[in-house]
Amino acid sequence: MDHVAVVRAYYSALDEHDYPALSDHLAPTFVHDRPDRTLDGRETFVSFMRDERPNKRTSHELDEVYENGDGSELVVRGRLLGVDGERLFEFVDVHRFEGDVVAELRTFARDD
Repeated sequence: MDHVAVVRAYYSALDEHDYPALSDHLAPTFVHDRPDRTLDGRETFVSFMRDERPNKRTSHELDEVYENGDGSELVVRGRLLGVDGERLFEFVDVHRFEGDVVAELRTFARDD
């Protein structure tokens, strides 16, 4: 699977609450650095998304996906939408790959 497809599958797994599929796209040492916290380790991240995420009734609308020259990083610009389609915030995610899985994700968000 190419990296763009992996990233699209990542967001789809989050939106569909398919946590085994989500886990499959992440390295065991996966780290998610986001404005409110850092989640260290694939199992910690998946557990948070499954059990502790404040709002699970959301969807990701992707506007742009940019790939660097060697494909080791992808930058995604999009919006997180609530259950009724309202925009909760805009985000930029930087996915860093190791092989075919995401090893690191840095999220930048804007809610205004």
